[in-house]
Amino acid sequence: MNNHEPLITNDAVIFGLLMLILMFVFSTASSGSKFWQKFYTMVPTILVCYFLPSMLSTFGIIDPHESNLYFVASRYLLPASLVLLTISVDLKELAKLGPKALIMFFTGTIGIVLGGPLSILLFSYIAPEIINAPPPNEVWRGLTTVAGSWIGGGANQAAMKEVFEVSDEVFSKVVAVDIIVANIWLAIMMIGIGRNEWVNRKLKADDSSIESLKKKIADYQQSVWRIPTAPDLFKVLGVAFICTAFGHWLADIIAPYIGMNFPSLKDYSLDSGFFWIVVITTTLGVVLSFTRARELEGAGASKIGTVFIFILVATIGTYMDVTAIFDDLGLFLVGFVWIMFHAALLIIVAKIIKAPMFFIAVGSQANVGGAASAPVVASYFHPSLAPVGVLMAVLGYVLGTYGAYICGLMMQGVSP
Repeated sequence: MNNHEPLITNDAVIFGLLMLILMFVFSTASSGSKFWQKFYTMVPTILVCYFLPSMLSTFGIIDPHESNLYFVASRYLLPASLVLLTISVDLKELAKLGPKALIMFFTGTIGIVLGGPLSILLFSYIAPEIINAPPPNEVWRGLTTVAGSWIGGGANQAAMKEVFEVSDEVFSKVVAVDIIVANIWLAIMMIGIGRNEWVNRKLKADDSSIESLKKKIADYQQSVWRIPTAPDLFKVLGVAFICTAFGHWLADIIAPYIGMNFPSLKDYSLDSGFFWIVVITTTLGVVLSFTRARELEGAGASKIGTVFIFILVATIGTYMDVTAIFDDLGLFLVGFVWIMFHAALLIIVAKIIKAPMFFIAVGSQANVGGAASAPVVASYFHPSLAPVGVLMAVLGYVLGTYGAYICGLMMQGVSP
């Protein structure tokens, strides 16, 4: 990241800039201009909402690590959006999506587990100085933390740091690889989503179940739609943030209790407060979908949830500083090869089982991006599909430590 003092440090000003960016993107995306219509046909709105905020970091205007905006967006707005996006979900229809979602998720996990050692093996032949960079025998150790992050999340990454005794010096380098490569991969993924129909044709994929679900949800939204009143909006926001508060309250009890009394469950990230916040709020949203609260969709519940999601997208985007790539180019090359193997395996399996772009994108982000980006990607296809991303991301938390540990042992085995 930039070493100099950022130009703007006030979170209120930064948030105003992010809202200005979002306003610009959605205003141009909905305009009648032929230029903008053509532009957003090629470049998805979500990619622009992610890319423009990254420029604030790249040019040293802000330092996201000194800001609390991502914390607020991920801990407050994300749980609230999960409630609002799942409140009108039809579980029976989600079940009809079939096993392809899980197949693609596990394919993504295998791609991360195998991609790490294969990347190290490749560079040990073509550029051994990268793998043998000082301090000695540390590169593979550091990359185990990337595996933990890309399969599970921050808790799994921290676990790998302790298990493989990664030094702080190396850890600081691989964290940059983790963030930058994962975000660039997310950007590439967004471009693919923008050409969703073309990708599905190339894969000869059957996305009829997804389209059927989207149509049924759209029909339901149309049937209950009304002009929302102030009481309607307060009900929507009340339900969202009451559930979020309940999720935080329970997480503050459950996570420390597990950490103190069942330390072995840390391997499953079950001592992570964020893990429990996501699980509890999503569960509450699903439970509410069986009650009259489902009618809040008519007052725009999913639309408000979508607004919260895009605010999160903008804050995620601020963490990408493309100039950081040049600080340690060799490690970034290893990371890129690694993520490309992950991508190639997903595409090969998708071609074999004829899985549509939706399952590729969500299966990948449930691993690499976790609970913060998997529902974002899923909801971009349709808000009703956000729970698919959440469920797979939660599975990633469970598998993260084990998958990363296996990957670490393999990387140790192939390191010079």
